[in-house]
Amino acid sequence: MTRIDTRFADLKREGRAGLVTFLMAGDPDAKTALAILKALPKAGADVIEIGMPFTDPMADGPAIQAAGLRALQAGQTMRKTLAMVRALRQDDDATPIVLMGYYNPIYIYGVAKFLSDAKAAGVDGLIVVDLPPEEDEELCLPALKAGLNFIRLAAPTTDDKRLPAVLANTSGFVYYVSIAGITGAAAPDAGKVHAAVARIKRHTHLPVAVGFGVRTAKQAREIASGAEAVVVGSALVNAVAQSLDKKGKATGKTVKAVTDLVTELAGGVRGGKRKAK
Repeated sequence: MTRIDTRFADLKREGRAGLVTFLMAGDPDAKTALAILKALPKAGADVIEIGMPFTDPMADGPAIQAAGLRALQAGQTMRKTLAMVRALRQDDDATPIVLMGYYNPIYIYGVAKFLSDAKAAGVDGLIVVDLPPEEDEELCLPALKAGLNFIRLAAPTTDDKRLPAVLANTSGFVYYVSIAGITGAAAPDAGKVHAAVARIKRHTHLPVAVGFGVRTAKQAREIASGAEAVVVGSALVNAVAQSLDKKGKATGKTVKAVTDLVTELAGGVRGGKRKAK
């Protein structure tokens, strides 16, 4: 079992949903980003997703695009991102860590070397949004062989005919994209999300985490009542952005701005009583 499997098993025993937090590696700089990531578990994050900065993030909205650009301008690289994971693991060997992003930086790094280095650093899973199931031999299957979970995205447009292909080699959890479009573009409709999660659960025993558009504790509570986890990214990235000075540099408020929001969201998630399955 990976740390992801263990964490979701623990959440199930506790009878609650989990909070999955997304932040961009190296945003607004490597030191501040690491300080934020280290503070997330205590603030209430159950799983940490770390974005791998990329110059052409096609699925990301303006907030996460801007975060990736800030990170790249500050000198973030894949090697530094993996070093960040190693630094996190020095103090925390329990919280699941997922790297999320696009295939190009992994391809340039070298798939075999990336998987070896990621596993050694303490990465538990990957979300690579631009590799469909038809390309599983490219990264998915090697990742599974290396002992990493490969987490696939399902969307409102993923019908029952397509779902089996999406789920075939998925492990860890299924990431349900609650809206059709880019990250942070709109708020999810809880009723529609619950129906979609129930449909996905008819095809898999994996936990389902719901993301894209969750910004508030109230929304998190509503989504958590019908899913195993709630994913929040754009709202946290916005908290980073709004804490920066006029030159885009971190301030004394940056870490606290994020952790305060995570604590608030975690309270919402924990308040969303799971519906009996």
